[in-house]
Amino acid sequence: MISAMINAVIFDGESLLDEHAVIIKEGRVEQVLPQSQLPTTVQVGVDLKGNYLTPGFIDLQVNGGGGVLFNSSPTVDAIRAIGEAHRQYGTTGFLPTLITDDFDVMVEAVSAVADALAQGVPGVLGIHLEGPFLNVNKKGTHNAKKFCLIDEQGFDIITSLDIGKTLITIAPELTTPRMIERITDKGVIVCAGHSSASYDQVREALTAGVSGFTHLYNAMTPLQSREPGMVGAALEDQASWFGIIADGHHIHPASFRVAISAKHRGGAVLVTDAMPCVGAEDKSFILNGESISAQGGRCFNAEGSLAGSDLDMASAIRNTVKFAGVDWLEAVRMASLYPAQALGLEDELGLIKVGYRANFAALDHKIHVIDTWIDGKRSSHAASKALAY
Repeated sequence: MISAMINAVIFDGESLLDEHAVIIKEGRVEQVLPQSQLPTTVQVGVDLKGNYLTPGFIDLQVNGGGGVLFNSSPTVDAIRAIGEAHRQYGTTGFLPTLITDDFDVMVEAVSAVADALAQGVPGVLGIHLEGPFLNVNKKGTHNAKKFCLIDEQGFDIITSLDIGKTLITIAPELTTPRMIERITDKGVIVCAGHSSASYDQVREALTAGVSGFTHLYNAMTPLQSREPGMVGAALEDQASWFGIIADGHHIHPASFRVAISAKHRGGAVLVTDAMPCVGAEDKSFILNGESISAQGGRCFNAEGSLAGSDLDMASAIRNTVKFAGVDWLEAVRMASLYPAQALGLEDELGLIKVGYRANFAALDHKIHVIDTWIDGKRSSHAASKALAY
């Protein structure tokens, strides 16, 4: 079926296009053309009524949503529920993220993601395994009792997904460059985080194949005058990218501005690190047997320590504009094109371009999400009633 989207201000990921239409065929972009040139034989599928149409957002770190925590329920149904919760905020692609857990739970999670991909669960792109190969000195809210080194069993698990993308977070000082090379040779994307690595150790890991950094600033060695640490290496390196949480709680706005200014264009990727409270009425949940609450956009445990976030991607974009003073179009790129590049999916996601998957977000002029499409299929969320066929 061929249909057209009309009366939108289209941000195709590169520039704004006014009075243009997007033609969709079989879940992909067939054409982007001036609306005056729209063939009369093409059915109008949706009228955007002058709102923005952008590439759908991609979130590389989603622990939960809609009241579901992936660790507690590593199943296809859980992945579907998490995806639905985040979709209402513009996320059309995501990595269900399993934080540190036992190997058997990791196996369950990888299997669930494989099944979700095979079944075509909307939005799922692969898996993010954040642990258990982390440093106890930078544990955050992870269960340090389950930390371990990467052995052959661990290697087999993290390289076992043969569909979609696998991203892992490791403390590079606790493994070897050869192991990093072996993992990346299998197509796994390796990020550094929850680490006490020195600058030199990080540089060695980057040479071995580390390509990203998990939630910049948090749970890593800081930038200091005589020891640049992991933060310094992440800001300096021109070939890697970092994820960053724009919630105003994980990072001070001034530190956020510094990071965005220091990194090359395309190197700063918005992530939410979202917990089950996103898209849920209940703002409390259990993590590692501990009660976590969300209040004022901040997730915290009984001791007041941060435990993930209550952030959605649309809010992250608005906060990026507010914190860093960047153009909102660049903030959208940080949530769409740049994460697509980080995953090696820039040839099919992150742009509204001929041949690309028809993954879109419709935004009002205050950057609030009105509607979404994944592979050309429109959201069934109630907000979509704001746009009439």
